[in-house]
Amino acid sequence: MRDVAIIGVSQTKFGELWDSSFRQLIAEAGLNAIEDSGVAGNDLDAMFVGNMTAGLFIQQEHIAALIADHTGLNPISSTRVEAACASGGLALRQGVMAVASGYHDIVISAGVEKMTDVVDATPAIATASDQEWEAQQGVTFPSLYAMIARRHMYEYGTTREQLAEFSVINHKNASKNPRAQYPFEISVDKVLNSTMVADPLTLLDCSPVTDGAAAIVLCPAEMAKQYTDTPIYVKASTQASDTITLHDRKDITTIGSTKVAAKKAYEMAGVTTKDIDAVEVHDCFSINGILAIEDLGFVEKGKGGQAVEEGITHIDGQIPVNPSGGLKARGHPLGATGIAQAAEIVWQLRGEADKRQIDGAEIGMTHNIGGTGGTAAIHILSR
Repeated sequence: MRDVAIIGVSQTKFGELWDSSFRQLIAEAGLNAIEDSGVAGNDLDAMFVGNMTAGLFIQQEHIAALIADHTGLNPISSTRVEAACASGGLALRQGVMAVASGYHDIVISAGVEKMTDVVDATPAIATASDQEWEAQQGVTFPSLYAMIARRHMYEYGTTREQLAEFSVINHKNASKNPRAQYPFEISVDKVLNSTMVADPLTLLDCSPVTDGAAAIVLCPAEMAKQYTDTPIYVKASTQASDTITLHDRKDITTIGSTKVAAKKAYEMAGVTTKDIDAVEVHDCFSINGILAIEDLGFVEKGKGGQAVEEGITHIDGQIPVNPSGGLKARGHPLGATGIAQAAEIVWQLRGEADKRQIDGAEIGMTHNIGGTGGTAAIHILSR
């Protein structure tokens, strides 16, 4: 297996992008990543695109061919990757494996979602849950995560204010990110008093409906310096699964796929949690951000809320979490999120994150999950 390097990254602005189409967003991200990498378009061997459900959002399937066509990259090998909200993370993993195996030399992994072109995104998003036992019974993702939150509060004493604080920190970070959907600060009181969605989660505990795309160019490590002076190396790329239904879990306050994928990632990279300088976690809801820092091993189980309250997850804290603003404030275009997380870590490790830069960042981590954790993809990157 060959070592793999990231030589180019890009992310569009995230938000309600009414003037940009699906194909325009992915073309913008892809072409900018290619330009950032220094490679020519005809140097690319393959493309892997993460997308959850273009068929429902924009009534378009066969998007791998559409993207290759619209970006002028034909006859490149182009493959769509789907794993709900972890589609981007798995597209990155497919690209890493393609290069590491020697099957391809230079590939682009990307992600895209155009979510605002439908009246109600909820039914489309709900397809990531079990249709027979969850969605058709009226369960939505806010209600699933609300149940997780209530159980975590019951088991560990996590407070409503601690949940809100996770959103507050995300917005503070996003206020320094020009690509973020919501680049402004909020307060705990504003979170607590926003519209109730599924008790105890209010509107400002929830990630938004988002349009956007992101892309990353990969190549063998030994070739990276031909293209860039600042290659970032992929030290680990792992994936794990859990039950798709919440009711089949032994403990709904633990995302088993996260724990398994994280353990594999630390072993593969030869690092521990103490070596990680920045982590982008999958905070689709505030409670999932708290679960993530527990299940990734940064804090003891049940202590996530307390850790957030004590400030260790701030950019200048012990373990900086979501310097981009996370899913909550940077935005969550489902298929693009895992790629955008990796792009943020690359900028941090290059020292290109401007006002949200983490001093001395050398090793970073991404955590991308699908549904309520049925799929988890984790990457560890280093300078």
